Amino acid sequence: MKREQKEARIKELADIFKSDGTFYLFDYNKMSVAQSVDLRKTLRKHGSSLKVVKNRLALRALKAEFPDALRGSFRKPTAVAFTAADPILLAKALKEFAVQNKVLVVKGGVVQGQYFPAERFDEITKLTSRQALLGKIGFMMAYPLTKLLRTWQAPLTSAGILLSQLKNKKQ
Repeated sequence: MKREQKEARIKELADIFKSDGTFYLFDYNKMSVAQSVDLRKTLRKHGSSLKVVKNRLALRALKAEFPDALRGSFRKPTAVAFTAADPILLAKALKEFAVQNKVLVVKGGVVQGQYFPAERFDEITKLTSRQALLGKIGFMMAYPLTKLLRTWQAPLTSAGILLSQLKNKKQ
């Protein structure tokens, strides 16, 4: 690979690490080509991407803001799965693929700028997605107002029922 190509690859990786904010590193050593293609298709469905990287170039692309523990993950063959969308969906997709194919070994990752070692990857997959959390927050904000509205409507509804019963009784 020529120097210009290497510099372009380093710049591309630096942009990925900086702009997306969420990426997971994993070992793809035992993965077949068919499994790799299947993983890429699965990740594309979730709005994510996959890149196989050269460790030396990736280490040069990492800025000082990333912890040294992350730099230690760039040993053996390394691939990077990254997303600008929901990091939980990406983690769940990787976990599902790893369970089905038993070839994926997660080395660690960065979720919205915070480093997570491989041991904590299962914690990330157990989290609720961002959209589900926003839905819960919306429900929690609307519920007291709905309850208040029903409380105010109860006397009017009761009065209406009472008047209807009185009308039926007179007839």
